[in-house]
Amino acid sequence: TARPQEQVFTDIEAAARDWPDANRVFLADGDALTLPMDDLRAILDKLHDALPNLARVSSYATPKNLIDKTADELAELKQRKLNLVYMGIESGSTPVLKRVIKGASQKTHAMALDKARDAGLKVSATLILGLAGQAGWEQHIADTADLINAHPPTFLSTLQLTLEDGVVDEFMGAQETGFQFQSDAGILAEQERLLNLLNPSRPIIFRSNHASNCLPLAGNLPKDRDKLLAL
Repeated sequence: TARPQEQVFTDIEAAARDWPDANRVFLADGDALTLPMDDLRAILDKLHDALPNLARVSSYATPKNLIDKTADELAELKQRKLNLVYMGIESGSTPVLKRVIKGASQKTHAMALDKARDAGLKVSATLILGLAGQAGWEQHIADTADLINAHPPTFLSTLQLTLEDGVVDEFMGAQETGFQFQSDAGILAEQERLLNLLNPSRPIIFRSNHASNCLPLAGNLPKDRDKLLAL
């Protein structure tokens, strides 16, 4: 549920008083790109008026939200300084995405990545190692590499599957067969295979430094692939 616009404006005014020189803003606590264009225009214009040094606005985005916006609408948001979106791809494997009820497929991920790029938006995408378990990891990684190679985001990060106790049963219930969690050694095998397969058509800034990761990595792909594999 979207917060009332006047509350958002009040927050912007308070933030501008506390950080008058701020130049970056994140539209927080949900997928802001689901908002109608009139609401997004109003919020971005308010930020522009309140923060004279504003250079970048960023937001979460789902494939559906990017696809539902027209090319002209995304370009307009970019013109209003919303130029970076965070997109949880999780996997490039459609069967894996179906099992975790992502609401997306490899095809819709590809469409969204291309549409964002064509509008001039930078995309920071995340993948989840271990999401297919021990039995399905090879296809999970192969399909994910295919997606990223053909439709590279600007930034790419890998996270490691970690579930809180309260959602383990729900997650396991969505699996069609017995699911076995990957060990750290299995996760590193996935990471190694992914890096071996990644050869994106455009350079990607790669990070694996989330708190969930068993090994932090950072570099640019494909330039630093050998260095990352050696680590």
